[in-house]
Amino acid sequence: MTLPPDPVMLPLEVELFATIVAAMSGALVALRRGYDTVGLFALAFITATGGGVLRDGLFLQNGPPAVTRDPRFVIAVAVACVAAVIVGLRVERHSRLIAVLDAVGLSAYAVVGVNKAMMSEMSPLAAILVGVISACGGGVMRDVIVREEPLLFKPGQFYALAALTGAVFYAGLVRVFQLAGTQAAFIAMTVAFILRVLAIRYNWQTIPLVRTPTIPPPHPTVSPVPNAPNSANPASADSGPREHVPEVAPEVAPGVTPEFPPKGAA
Repeated sequence: MTLPPDPVMLPLEVELFATIVAAMSGALVALRRGYDTVGLFALAFITATGGGVLRDGLFLQNGPPAVTRDPRFVIAVAVACVAAVIVGLRVERHSRLIAVLDAVGLSAYAVVGVNKAMMSEMSPLAAILVGVISACGGGVMRDVIVREEPLLFKPGQFYALAALTGAVFYAGLVRVFQLAGTQAAFIAMTVAFILRVLAIRYNWQTIPLVRTPTIPPPHPTVSPVPNAPNSANPASADSGPREHVPEVAPEVAPGVTPEFPPKGAA
């Protein structure tokens, strides 16, 4: 059974809001890594629109992605970059702020993705899946570009689970309880955001299916130090100027005439 078209489509401002907060999180990551203006805008743009491009181009296929049809998305990314630079200069540690902004963008994009999938008459499970991909896609692209392991792929604090919770809440409130789209979106976004923030605050984590033994790192190879003493031959150490020791003639057995002068004498 498919979901009927949603009679109350979410206003565009919701997606623009999600774009701004997601772009700010990407811009703050760029600031923390010392990127220039081009790198900052590129990373912010990919973080903010990556999930939406996957959603519109791969799953919905209702024409070009929204970011290419409406210039307000590019303007929103530019505004987010300026705001991130202003805030980033005042905040010494960006990690907590990035996590909060990422949680807001995650929850908002999950709801927007489900809403657009419902408009395309997708099945309930498909609509929820599209919402999760829309929420996590930009963050995954950001992490891959900066060469970090994406949060989606490793055990840790709830990330995709928070997006999944928001998507399920929105679909259930609209489909089962016939709640208005805007009200359902606000509730679902709040639930997903709170879950993500609580997971960060109290370190709620998923666990790996199989725990592999931890292999200790190999000991670093220490290069030999010049003039270092050798345990097998302590006399090989160069300990500075040596005291002259006079040579002693070897003992001669009785009845043997010694050589004179001894061998080796000057």
